[in-house]
Formats: sequence, structure tokens, C-alpha cells
Amino acid sequence: RLFHSVDFEIESSIDLQINIDLMCQKDQVAADASDCYLTFHKLTLHLQGDKEPGWLKQLFTDFISFTLKFVLKREVCTEINSLAQMLANFIHDLAANFVQDKGIGLDISLASAPLITASYVESYHKGFVWYQNQSAAFRDSVFSPALLPASRMLYFWFSQHVLSSLASAAFLDQRLQGTITGHKLQVTTSGLLPSLGSHCGQSSVFQGTSYNDSVAKVWSLAHPQLSLQPEGTVVKSLVAVELSIVPAGEEPRVALYMEKEVTVTIQAAYADKKLLLHPSDPRMWFKVLVCGSSTFQSDPSIRSFLQTLISRVGIPEVTSRIEEALTSLMNSKGLHLFEIRNPEIITRQGYVLVQLDFSFPSHLLLDFLENKL
Repeated sequence: RLFHSVDFEIESSIDLQINIDLMCQKDQVAADASDCYLTFHKLTLHLQGDKEPGWLKQLFTDFISFTLKFVLKREVCTEINSLAQMLANFIHDLAANFVQDKGIGLDISLASAPLITASYVESYHKGFVWYQNQSAAFRDSVFSPALLPASRMLYFWFSQHVLSSLASAAFLDQRLQGTITGHKLQVTTSGLLPSLGSHCGQSSVFQGTSYNDSVAKVWSLAHPQLSLQPEGTVVKSLVAVELSIVPAGEEPRVALYMEKEVTVTIQAAYADKKLLLHPSDPRMWFKVLVCGSSTFQSDPSIRSFLQTLISRVGIPEVTSRIEEALTSLMNSKGLHLFEIRNPEIITRQGYVLVQLDFSFPSHLLLDFLENKL
């Protein structure tokens, strides 16, 4: 039951030099901080504030000082090396989590050893798109280092094949579909349905019911085809639209159904922590057009009206929903936590280049240190 407290006052002067090398290890970039030097210019312990201790106290403090120097020299560099590797793994896991959602993901393991210089790191990743344990086949890309400028902090280069595979996976996962109901449908189609006339106009479609009893469903019938061009991403898709009337207490009925092939050029941008998609040059070809029980595929007035409806209402509405969905997905991965400066999304023949400056969010680093130390 003998208790004794010992107080130390420490004066120190230390040089710590760490040379970090990046390397390829287990299909990812790893950090090696084993080239580490810790030099003590001064390490003095004062026991219980005693500036002039007796010989016994001095012997005790000298022993503690020597032991502390020995332990620090041996352990600090080892811990720094271990921490550097954990940080590299943390960043890799952060990136891997960013490019996957539920059953869809992108394999970002290294395709070859990265090129590591004093000023930049250039790495090539496999880019396999996997969906429910199935992976897209690898194809040669047209990437060349000369395609990248050298004025920004970070560059991402994506091939057309990677983006097309992601779109196909989204189709297989039934993500390329949506519905518009009630008041939203009235706002988006207001002033357009009546102009169709008696064949398939507002009175014929709704037959005394209101917009609140209607549901419009839009979905993709086949894998969308993506083509990356200097003017933007050209998207070609076979789309179905079904307008149903669901009166209270009655069986739903299909008032309008159409299938059409749509080609539209999309230009993408990122600003104010949101993805922005700008559609242009819409072109469409009707495959099937049924209003009620009648087929009007060859009626030029109906096709002209529907082209106006789709280009002015349908495509902007679908694009807006894709914007919201992708922005929400990226923010769920923590993209909004980064300070992204002057991002640019540049499409070229067969590939897209994303270039930006950024700041790593300090709270993520703090979370990492709190969880690992």
C-alpha cells in the first residue's frame, strides 16, 4: 500500500527525418517509410522539478533518459512506417469504396507498376466493371500520358468501355427506370397534352379523371450505348413510356404507351458540390405508339407532338433525376467533404478526362488517426 508519484520535466531537441518511398505492392500503391532517422541533440529529464538533483536522483534520471532514447529510436520509426502503410491502405480503401455501390463496382487494382517520380505518381488501373460477381472483359484503351496536361493536382482518365460497362450494369440492376405521378406530371406536361387534339388529347387520355390519378413510368428496354465525342457523351437508348390512369377504387388502365429510340448528347460539369448534366441535340425514332386501344405510329401530327413533349419535358426531367441520383450517390461516398477547385470534365474521342485541384478533408485524416492510434 505504498504509493509514490514521480513527476518529470523534459527538455528535448530532436531531429526526425523521414524519406517516404511509394511502391507497388499487392496490386496497389504502398508507402515505405523505413528510411527514417531520429537524432537527439538534447534530452534532459528533471525529476520532480529538481534542477540540481543529488547523485542518486541524477543516476535515476540518466537511466530513464538513456532508456527513453533507446526506445524512441527503435520504436518511433517503426511506428511511423506502419502508420504510413496504414494510411496508404486507408486511401486505397476510400477510393475503392467510392467506385462501388451495392452490386456494382469498379476494380481499381493496379494493372502494372505505377510510375513514381519526385513530382507526380502515374498509375494504371484495371478498370474492370463487376456486377453480381461478374466482370466485364478487359479491352485495350487508347490512353497515352501525352493526353494529360501538367497544371492540375489530380487527373482521372476513363475509357469509353468503362463508362459503357457501368451503364450496362445499371441497366441490369434495373436502375434505369423511374415514375412521375400526380402534381409533378401536371407541371411537366401542362399546356402540351391538349394540343394533341381529340385523337389522343388530354380529354381522351384522362377521360374525366384528374392528373392526381395518373402515373407515368419510363424505363430503358435495352442496354444504353455510350459514345464519347469531343462535343459530349452521345447516349443512344431504346426507351418505353407508359401513362396509366389509376382512379380510386378502380382497376388501372394504360392510356398511352410508346417505345422510342432516343439519341441525345450530354455535357457534364461539376459545381457547387453537384453534378450538372446538359442535354442537347435530341433525336428520336418511334417504334411503337399506342393510345388507348388504337395504334398511331404512322400519324405525323401525333409523332410531332410527342417529339416536342419528349424533347421539352421528358429528356430534361430524366436528366434532372439522373443528376440528383448520381450527386446523392457521390455525396454518400463523401465527395462533398472535399474542397474541389476548378473541376473540368472533358470528353474526347473514346475517353473522358476529369481534372481538378483539391484539398484533403482534415476530419477524415483525424478520424483515421483516432481509429488507428
